Amino acid sequence: MDAILNEIAAALDKGGVVPYLGPELLEQGGDNPVPASFEALAVRLSARVTVPFKIRTNMTAAAQYIENFKHRKTLVAVMKEIFQPPVAPSALHRYFASLPKLPLLVDTWYDAAAQAALAGRPSWGQIQGVSRAEHRDQWVKYYQTDGTETSEAQAAGWDTVLYKPFGSIAPAANFIVSDSDFVEVLTEIDIQTPIPPVVQALRSGRSFLFIGCHFRNQLERAYARQTMKRSSDGPHWAVLPGELTKNEIKFLEEQNIQRLDIAAADFFEALHGLPIAA
Repeated sequence: MDAILNEIAAALDKGGVVPYLGPELLEQGGDNPVPASFEALAVRLSARVTVPFKIRTNMTAAAQYIENFKHRKTLVAVMKEIFQPPVAPSALHRYFASLPKLPLLVDTWYDAAAQAALAGRPSWGQIQGVSRAEHRDQWVKYYQTDGTETSEAQAAGWDTVLYKPFGSIAPAANFIVSDSDFVEVLTEIDIQTPIPPVVQALRSGRSFLFIGCHFRNQLERAYARQTMKRSSDGPHWAVLPGELTKNEIKFLEEQNIQRLDIAAADFFEALHGLPIAA
């Protein structure tokens, strides 16, 4: 384990790692006002709009039901209500944001903790996935640090890019969350169309570090696989404590991802205590 941690620390210091954050990372931040898993979000959605019992723990299906029977505007309003409370960055958010070289950070949840952690960096911006139901001809939008929308050309000059493939509450409440949202993306993602060119360029030659996420369902695996496509040959790493499903084990093997069976908090303590290579 120490050898792997040293390898990760050295690669992070050189800017050779893309941290890929999942919703469960929010559990490291103490009291958390927003849901920190697909299932928890489904329950919160279902608590605000009545949905059929069989889909109350299925995020994408619950969101689709609300969109179909209450309108897209209602779904967006509910998502804004759920994710409006400020979320304090965890120790790992702050650690990644403090790295001298951080070309690309991927965050696959709707909160704004990563944005808050990055606020002190001199040159950064974010790219967010957007719903084709609201933005028919666009896959993503680009935002400067003050929330102003900008262009792909401008994003190419940022020192650090925050990529939020599912969208985010901040600055403009973009949400890819319903079945139809994800079908649009997954139909094209194999040929990389929804992945912005800036992200495709920055991932090249770099390893990925997955933390706060699992690979239990097809959606999680597809996004991870296609986001890291044409990056380095590895190794990549995933902080994944506890028992894994057969699909997760198979996915890690296929993608050359080394598993660290350690909690995110313990990973941070171990990594943070290591001397970073000069």
